[in-house]
This record gives sequence, structure tokens and C-alpha cells, in this order.
Amino acid sequence: MVPPSTVAAAFADPRSWSRYWPDLVLEVYTDRGDEGLRWTVRGALIGTMEVWLEPVLDGTLLHYFLRATPAGPDGEPRALQARDLRREFDRRARAAKAIALGLKEVLEDGREPGVGPRAD
Repeated sequence: MVPPSTVAAAFADPRSWSRYWPDLVLEVYTDRGDEGLRWTVRGALIGTMEVWLEPVLDGTLLHYFLRATPAGPDGEPRALQARDLRREFDRRARAAKAIALGLKEVLEDGREPGVGPRAD
């Protein structure tokens, strides 16, 4: 029940990126405005990341895509065993869900489902 423009604003400030992804260095390669951002990723991972914001009813569905490989100490992709790679993917997926749910809680500001925005 939060419009895409409000969610987009939460990701627009580069200072927020280090709060959400402290071990990643992000560089925007596509700013899609109210539809989200696409970044190149360096640091603990090498690849790309995207937050796509889809308007749904009176709110926003947040899609998160991370296409990256763990980096070694030299900043180059590092080979991991399948089990370790799966663990890293699962850890990143849980972290992304925590970011999304945390934003939902803050941006909805306690509003109940089906209730319109507060009049200020």
C-alpha cells in the first residue's frame, strides 16, 4: 500500500545502499525512476543487481534480482563448491527478504491492509 515513487525514494540515495548491502560496492547503470534501479556489483560479489518496482493495485511489488558470483581477495570471481554457493545464495535471499520487509514496515507506517494513506 505504498506507491512505487515512495519505495523508489528509499533506494535512490546512495548512502542507503551501504546500509542494505554493507559488503557491496554498487554503481548505477540504469536508473528506471519509479520502476527501480540496476547496479553493477563489486566487493564481496561481482555481477549485477536490480530492484524492480511493479505497481499492483494501490501498492508496490518489490522484485529483487542478484546475478553475482562471490569474489576472492583479489576481487576476481572465486570458485566455490556447489554446497557453499547454495549457502551464499540462501543467505543473500534471506537478507533481501529482511530488507524488503523492513522497508514495508517503515513505509506503511502501521497502516492496516485495505486502509488508505493517512491524511497529514
